[in-house]
Amino acid sequence: MAGRKQFDVDEALRRAMHVFWRWGYSEASIDRLTEGTGLGRGSLYGTFGDKSTLFRKSLERYAQTYHPLYYQALTAPHPDPGAVISDYLQVTLNRIADPTVPDGCLLTVSATQFPALDAEGQTMVRTMIDGLRAMLTQAFLAAGADEQRAAELALCTLATNKSLAVLSRAGFSAEDLATVAAAAARIPGRP
Repeated sequence: MAGRKQFDVDEALRRAMHVFWRWGYSEASIDRLTEGTGLGRGSLYGTFGDKSTLFRKSLERYAQTYHPLYYQALTAPHPDPGAVISDYLQVTLNRIADPTVPDGCLLTVSATQFPALDAEGQTMVRTMIDGLRAMLTQAFLAAGADEQRAAELALCTLATNKSLAVLSRAGFSAEDLATVAAAAARIPGRP
């Protein structure tokens, strides 16, 4: 039947997301994308558009998959700011421990390659990071932090989240990553 896709578009997008996640935007060549998705160039371009468009769709898919988990962790009641950090970073540790996905974090890899992205990709990456920061700030406020402390803790937690992704890509053990997360959760208890 002419015009009907002979492949699972959602699965092809998931696979493309993994290529960008593993290699980053700069190293996710069209050859790697066709190999990773199992699609020919024509099908890849015909279905998803150019590389930048496919990247943005992949990043959107990533956010749709993982950001609800962060939202759920942050909207639960927390007795104190340390619990906010612990719950947020546990989502990160769970994702990192998942053997079915590449190491690290697609959003973090994308942020490290910010200059290589087109303007729409840059805006998307920054908007997603800012959204996570805003969610964190609100959770810290709900856990009793004042505005300044909530903003500081949100930025620190976001930075810890991103560093866990980088350390996981560098082969640090799950125990090392859990140590970082636990130490970060103790930060609010200090003056």
